[in-house]
Amino acid sequence: MKDAEPRTGFITGLDLSEAFFQQAVEPILKEQFSNLRYGAALIGTGSEVLGFDTEMSSDHHWGPRVMLFVSPKDLAKHKAAVVETLREKLPRTFKGYSTSFSSPDDKGIQLLDNKDRGPVNHRVEIDSLESFFADYLGFDIADELVPADWLSFPEQKLRSITAGRVFRDDIGLEAVRRRLTYYPHDVWLYLLASRWQRIEQEEHLMGRAGVVGDEIGSAIIGSRLVRDLMYLCFHMEKCYAPYSKWFGTAFRQLKAARTLEPILKHILNADNWKDRQQYLSQGYEFVAKLHNQLAITEPMPTKVSPFFDREFLVISLGKFSKAICNKITDPAVKKLIEKPLIGNIDQLSDNTDILSKAMWRKIMRTFYTTS
Repeated sequence: MKDAEPRTGFITGLDLSEAFFQQAVEPILKEQFSNLRYGAALIGTGSEVLGFDTEMSSDHHWGPRVMLFVSPKDLAKHKAAVVETLREKLPRTFKGYSTSFSSPDDKGIQLLDNKDRGPVNHRVEIDSLESFFADYLGFDIADELVPADWLSFPEQKLRSITAGRVFRDDIGLEAVRRRLTYYPHDVWLYLLASRWQRIEQEEHLMGRAGVVGDEIGSAIIGSRLVRDLMYLCFHMEKCYAPYSKWFGTAFRQLKAARTLEPILKHILNADNWKDRQQYLSQGYEFVAKLHNQLAITEPMPTKVSPFFDREFLVISLGKFSKAICNKITDPAVKKLIEKPLIGNIDQLSDNTDILSKAMWRKIMRTFYTTS
């Protein structure tokens, strides 16, 4: 089958995937597997799933692709036939992009392969919902979601599941995605309290490092505080944060960024601790006002004050995290706040493998279940 529509410019991966499914994949399935019930989507890994892909993204692991979800029974019965039928009947190009990919390299990366003969090595991936979520999240979708699950799911994965796009849903994919829309209320409070505690533990240390002439150490602590302020905004606006490559890009989409982003840039660009403190103070005060707008606790201070009798300006001194914890009523979460607050897996580690490999979630989950 030939592609009648040449490439006319960059198309986002989500738009390309949806068109590829509707115009190329779905007609073949309708003709050859008319009784098959399935879901079709683009979720999971990939910058295009988050809607952040650019022309540069198309140089690897990107192209006309779609994910099909079928029942476990139909997966065993039809997967091989569907894969082979699509290999034979898909067009070689779609909207000017090859539909055939190279074999995965040692890192699993596949590139567009513009071969002009032989079966199409397509990326129409077929799986069951049960298998996909077990592999991607390390979670059995038949199980109840409890706080230990929520806290051991990396935010970047929750975002990539609830982002993307569903093109067809015969088997309940959207229902699973709705379960993961955002954290339950008291888990959300726990995350807010934990992130505030990180700030409370370091808000005075930026200046302490600077006052002894350690501007590098001061800048590192300042940048850590910037990241925590950004995470707080993600939590306050009930939006999952993506992984580091797109963290700032996603932050700019938050309402808070309109005011906070220029302040954060000043913090990061400051060449001495006193300037850094001046802008951090502005950031603290703005985020404290955002906290009060949530109306989840009694009104909290919105002006910085000295750290005891020292010259370092702080906002919380432990008040914010304590006030939030006092509003938690869920017994399972109340049990967690009896211990020091450790936040979710993203707060425990920014190690790429821990956050991207589902094999680690079972281990990390024990942090929230061990008495």
